[in-house]
Amino acid sequence: MNKMTKKERVIAAINKQEVDRVPFSIWYHIPQVDQDPVQLAEVQIEQAHCYDLDFIKMMPFGNYGAHDYGLSCTFFCTETQPVLERKFAIDDVKEWTEIEPLPGYFGSHGKQLMLTRQLQKQLKGEEIPYVQTIFSPLTTAKKLAGPRVFEDMRSHPEYLHQALAAITETTINFVKLNIEAGVAGFFFATQCANKEWVTEAEYDEFGVKYDLQVINAYKDITYFNIAHIHGDNTMFEKVASYPCNCINWHDRWVSPSMSEARKISDKCFLGGINEKWLSKAKPEEVRSHIKEAVLAAGRTGLMVTPGCVAELTTPQVNFYAARTAVEGL
Repeated sequence: MNKMTKKERVIAAINKQEVDRVPFSIWYHIPQVDQDPVQLAEVQIEQAHCYDLDFIKMMPFGNYGAHDYGLSCTFFCTETQPVLERKFAIDDVKEWTEIEPLPGYFGSHGKQLMLTRQLQKQLKGEEIPYVQTIFSPLTTAKKLAGPRVFEDMRSHPEYLHQALAAITETTINFVKLNIEAGVAGFFFATQCANKEWVTEAEYDEFGVKYDLQVINAYKDITYFNIAHIHGDNTMFEKVASYPCNCINWHDRWVSPSMSEARKISDKCFLGGINEKWLSKAKPEEVRSHIKEAVLAAGRTGLMVTPGCVAELTTPQVNFYAARTAVEGL
């Protein structure tokens, strides 16, 4: 089989077609530079070249959506300490009614839009897909208020619906500007499709309703659209049915496994690497770890990636070992 370009390889995997080798990517927080979109783009491109990644999963700091609504963060700007929530923005349930739609270029959203534009500029036509990270509206609300969001959701659902509608509109505004800046698609992350937080019925009302509005804004425009299902005890089947063509979850330590998921969904799977295990593994163990995933999922319709962000303590040699492991698989 002739060697494919990175874009060809990714598209073939999405379409469950044969590939010259299984596509590979890795991602982790880059807190030492993630407040400077120019430098963050530089570093992400350097990583893509260093590890020969097939696509770039953009790495804005995880609280950027909530930051624009008043979440106070502590930025350490070191290689080992990601941003932390310093003070939640919601002190009183009525404050949810103060949440209003924002332009997609406002504040921290604007920084992440600049990251997209910088990738487009700095890649200089190099054909490597890059996907922007966005969060479900309920996830943004949880980042904004902490666990009290679920108490407020039950005591004053009308307030939460008003806030979620505004956050959804902001996210869609951001999505549209990223499409203009050339993204291949979006990494849509939900941290609330989790039975520890909400019931299935509650997530239908406060999660799915708004998730689909966001996804419908790009699903027919961009070609590489990933749903990330975060945490354990998740509503996997519910999110797997979203109109995205790829699914990413903690497949090596959370149910379902790759082989079990194949009975649930025919979408392209991103995963196979236990991101926690990788930080402590011996390099010589990595190939067999990845081979297990490929055997479980099948070679087509698969991209080898972590189930979530890789640990910041992961030795670089393990990233190289992971990239090398996909050769011949």
